[in-house]
Amino acid sequence: MKIFIENLIVVLVVFAQILSVVYIIGFFVKRKNPNSEFVKILGDNGFKLTFLVALISTCGSLFYSDVLGYEPCKFCWFQRIFMYPQALILGLALWRKEWNLYFYSIVMSVIGGLIALNHYILQMTGSSIIPCSAVGQSVSCSKVFVVHLGYITIPFMALSGFVLMTLAMVFYKQTYEITR
Repeated sequence: MKIFIENLIVVLVVFAQILSVVYIIGFFVKRKNPNSEFVKILGDNGFKLTFLVALISTCGSLFYSDVLGYEPCKFCWFQRIFMYPQALILGLALWRKEWNLYFYSIVMSVIGGLIALNHYILQMTGSSIIPCSAVGQSVSCSKVFVVHLGYITIPFMALSGFVLMTLAMVFYKQTYEITR
């Protein structure tokens, strides 16, 4: 079961990367044809997709730490600080139909994404913009627990989620401001 869940997470990360490319294409399509069905679908579903990504990312990080026993490092905790609240806040916003929270999600996703990018660079190269050393009982930020498909590590998983969330919410925001 653990292997199935870990493989599912990897598939979802690759799917997030593909969806990120779809949103980038959507920005170009929107320039040429802002009323296309493609643009409408991306815009209408950006908020829900962002919530789903935040929820799956939260569950995935808890799976790695609480089920597989991988100790979160300092950077992992910072990434969680910017991911976990979004699952709750966006879930409540969907339930209450409060669609104007996109700004908070975009800011949290950009900051979380920058931390994840720095963490990924540290793991892949051994150097980073912001240094991180083991603090107290914490594991070193440069420790790599998993590598899938030759490039997907836990920080890269977070980065993929944050990038997709940012793109989806920016697209949603542009659609929201036009239609509402």
